[in-house]
Amino acid sequence: MAKPKLHLWSFLFFCSILHCTLSLINPEDEFSWLAMESEDVNLVQTRKSSWKKCDFSVGKWVFDESYPLYDPNCPYLSTAVTCQKNGRPDSDYEKWKWKPFGCSIPRFDALRFLGKMRRKRIMLVGDSIMRNQWESLVCLVQGVIPTGRKKVTYNGPSMAFHAMDFETSIEFFWAPLLVELKKGNQNKRVLHLDMIEDNARYWKGVDVLVFDSAHWWTHSGESSSWDYYMEGNRIITNMNPMVAYHKGLSTWARWVDLNLDPQRTRVFFRSMSPRHNRQNGWKCYNQRQPIQSFSHIHVPEPVVVLQAVLKRMRFPVYLQDITTMTAFRRDGHPSVYRKAISEEMKQKPGTGLSSDCSHWCLPGVPDIWNEMLSALL
Repeated sequence: MAKPKLHLWSFLFFCSILHCTLSLINPEDEFSWLAMESEDVNLVQTRKSSWKKCDFSVGKWVFDESYPLYDPNCPYLSTAVTCQKNGRPDSDYEKWKWKPFGCSIPRFDALRFLGKMRRKRIMLVGDSIMRNQWESLVCLVQGVIPTGRKKVTYNGPSMAFHAMDFETSIEFFWAPLLVELKKGNQNKRVLHLDMIEDNARYWKGVDVLVFDSAHWWTHSGESSSWDYYMEGNRIITNMNPMVAYHKGLSTWARWVDLNLDPQRTRVFFRSMSPRHNRQNGWKCYNQRQPIQSFSHIHVPEPVVVLQAVLKRMRFPVYLQDITTMTAFRRDGHPSVYRKAISEEMKQKPGTGLSSDCSHWCLPGVPDIWNEMLSALL
């Protein structure tokens, strides 16, 4: 049976051209824009400086039987994202590609990508969803490299896949907040909003840097990763999370402006990946089709903060907006299939299981982010 083509309303397209004002959500509302139903999922519409260039963020998902782009048994995938191995009964989520309006994203070509990256380093910096994307990128290229001519190495908070014949490394660096999180007095966790060098020293000498940072900043209460903030010698116990996010991003931006050369290094910042976490994570369970439409859109405040910081930078950073396109893909999360489950457990999905509606099955959605990244390179 033919699969439906999914369209963003033409309203989005014309609204972007006419610079429509889109409403902001309440920053105290636990960032529910990341966890809403089809009729109220908030979307991000990034306005580019010129419509002469294709805006990859606006388009539709098209079912394509020629996908996925690599074998689901790729040996570099974490157990938590190998949804087929873990018992997920459907596989259509692997077969959707993104078609921007007015242009197309070339199909990922591993040899061409490695050729472009010959004698270069590409590093993906961020949280576990960026690790999700790193695994995708490694699996996209590893199939064309002979056994024995590829390896993974580890160095502190980083790991790197090496394509030895191309002298290329595809690296991941764990820094979900970008700035430094340290232990302080009485073993308290301290988030230093104005300190970054312990992380940033690993980023020097890299040819392509891809950053993300958002989800950890939205954690609050018991899920927060810190006990208090520090700025200089000042201890701050309470701060609006978006004010803190702005300060942390500004520290990152200053480091990039002062330490990187745009003739030597290309820098991307990937926008946040949507979660579909309503009903304690069960909203994505048993979803087998992308969402088909939305009734209204919002610009999430974290995106407003990010755009404001990027606009003030001297260094040309490209904002890779994947939030809009990814908001459709409620079907692409691991849900209960983040680990192997028995047939009996499948029949009782609420018993002894948790549902992951934040990360992504692989092959799947992050492959399309990497197709976009390859095209931008």
